[in-house]
Formats: sequence, structure tokens, C-alpha cells
Amino acid sequence: MTQPGQNRIQSVPHEVNRLAIAVGEPFDAFRDRYEAAVPEFDAERFARLAKERADWDTVVQATAENAPHRFILYWSQDFGPILRLAGDRWRCVQYLMGNHTIAQRMFHHNPAILLYAPLRTAIYEDAEGETWFTVDQPSTRFSSFGDPDITKVGVVLDQELAALLEYLDVPVPEALTSHSE
Repeated sequence: MTQPGQNRIQSVPHEVNRLAIAVGEPFDAFRDRYEAAVPEFDAERFARLAKERADWDTVVQATAENAPHRFILYWSQDFGPILRLAGDRWRCVQYLMGNHTIAQRMFHHNPAILLYAPLRTAIYEDAEGETWFTVDQPSTRFSSFGDPDITKVGVVLDQELAALLEYLDVPVPEALTSHSE
């Protein structure tokens, strides 16, 4: 006899749109502008709020102050220096960018959304020296959960991502703004 939850496996195939956007400026210049628009997570402040058991409204306010363009950098890594040791010349910085107050709107439906929240982004140079920003389209990631409430938040993230790209003055992929209502 199997125990509840034992031998249960889900396999969910889903299609994801990877968006790659040529930003039209040098790598370092775009990286600096991106990191200024999407500041680092204020870990000390949020740890203090958790310790104090702050109410959610206080967390929402603190997040808005930390995320002037709705997104925060939770992590970043410049992989170029270590991969150059293997002879690769590409420049690439990877990020985890998100907003825990937006993620919470999905989390209470299904905690597994944290697989895709925060969003994984990268800034890289191609063989011709062109700088690119890449990210998986949020709505295509979150729709895989089959929950309309989660999918709606994924669409909101598409719109927030479009607003960030617009602020950064780079082309906004139509997929981020063409949702049918």
C-alpha cells in the first residue's frame, strides 16, 4: 500500500517564449543602466521586517521603495571571467529579477511558482559585439500551472517587464503587450 503523495509525479510540458532584445548600446553602459533601474534586494531591511513580524502593508511599502520600476535584483553573477579560462570570450551576466509582492499573488495559489519567480534574465554580447537582454516571457512560464489566477499575474508581469524595457529605452517585444482580454 502506498502512502498519500507517494509515487505521484507530474510532468507538465509547456511552451515558453524566450525574448532576446538587442539593446543598441555597449555592454557596460546597458548593464549599468539596468542595475540602476533594478536595484539590489535590501536583504537587511526585509530580514528586519520578518523578525519584527511586520504587517504585509509595511512589506508592500518597503518593496515599492526598493523597486522604483517594480523589480528588484535578488542575485547576479558575471560568468565571463571564469568561462574565459576555458577560452570563451563572451561577456554575460545572469540575474534573478523579481518582486516578492507580485510573486505572493501567485504563491498562495501554488508555491511551485517560485520555480520561475524571480525571473531569470541575462545581459550578454554576441559574436559581433552586440549587447542583448534576454528573459523568458513571464506569462508563458506561469501559464504552465493551469490556474487562471496565476496566469493573470503572469500577464501583469509581462506588462511590468514591458514598462521596464520602455524605461530603459529598448525595444519592447509585442508579445509583452498583445494579450487578449
